[in-house]
Amino acid sequence: MVPPYILAVDLGGTQIRAALCHPGGQILRRVARATQAKSGPEAVLERMARTISEAIGEVPSEEIAAIGIGAPGPLNPVTGIIMGAPNLPGWQNVPLRTLISERFGRPTFLGNDANVAALAEFTYGAGRDVRDMIYLTISTGIGSGIIVDGRMLLGANGLAAEAGHIIVKPDGPLCGCGNRGCLEALASGPAIARDVVARIKAGKKSRVVRLVDGDLSKIDARIVNEAAQAGDKLAINAFRRAGEYLGLGITSLLHLFNPRMIVLGGSVTKAGPLLFDPMRETLDARARPIYTEGLAIVQAALGDDVGLLGAAALAVTELGI
Repeated sequence: MVPPYILAVDLGGTQIRAALCHPGGQILRRVARATQAKSGPEAVLERMARTISEAIGEVPSEEIAAIGIGAPGPLNPVTGIIMGAPNLPGWQNVPLRTLISERFGRPTFLGNDANVAALAEFTYGAGRDVRDMIYLTISTGIGSGIIVDGRMLLGANGLAAEAGHIIVKPDGPLCGCGNRGCLEALASGPAIARDVVARIKAGKKSRVVRLVDGDLSKIDARIVNEAAQAGDKLAINAFRRAGEYLGLGITSLLHLFNPRMIVLGGSVTKAGPLLFDPMRETLDARARPIYTEGLAIVQAALGDDVGLLGAAALAVTELGI
């Protein structure tokens, strides 16, 4: 008989979250604390262990079927090693899966945070009724996960599905990865903010300036969205350009993977039609019609719980329950 609980962990650069879950996706108890990432791997691991212990509570260890962990990459889900997460200073070749498994004596599985979020939407959320799905999260960066015939696409070293680094403008802005013209550098939240700031500095007028009391350093995608929803043309056009680039990136993904569904999550998607309409227009213009026929493009269903539920889904999938 399979033990009745899964312990899910969402390790981020600012927060560690853990939850006691039912394999069916119900969160029974959750705990969170600050990551304090600058304190280094050893200190973060200790805070992570305390968070897990508090989420387990009085539940006997033998009733935990497994621990699932979603973490920032790059990481290798096969070896369970985080190879060098940019927002976790000092995390070079940290064998996280082994460390947690030895600490708690339970089977432990590790996955890239965007991949496990895709698995969450596939298992418990918007993609429950499809077998082929692409998940994109658009916020500070652009992450993705790809489900092909009901299975997560990992690649040779677990590094597949970095859709944010599809090049959509070869002479475009510099990306954090060191390349130019990546989708992330043109359609993420910071990219939208940079676009608006550059145009304001070039003399364009926008209500965005009033919303930040003239301090352009305070401009972010949320502020741009607020202005756009109020009819500000410069802000609307910034989302239009981002949506067009997003459409170019998704066109490549459609032609490569032929999904039945695209699931869009992340804070930037709160712009709604301002982002999605130009994205759709670009898809209609660029993608071969046979690839868009029957394609569903939907917003993610799981909200802020997607990371925890993704970690739970990872454990459930690996255990085959």
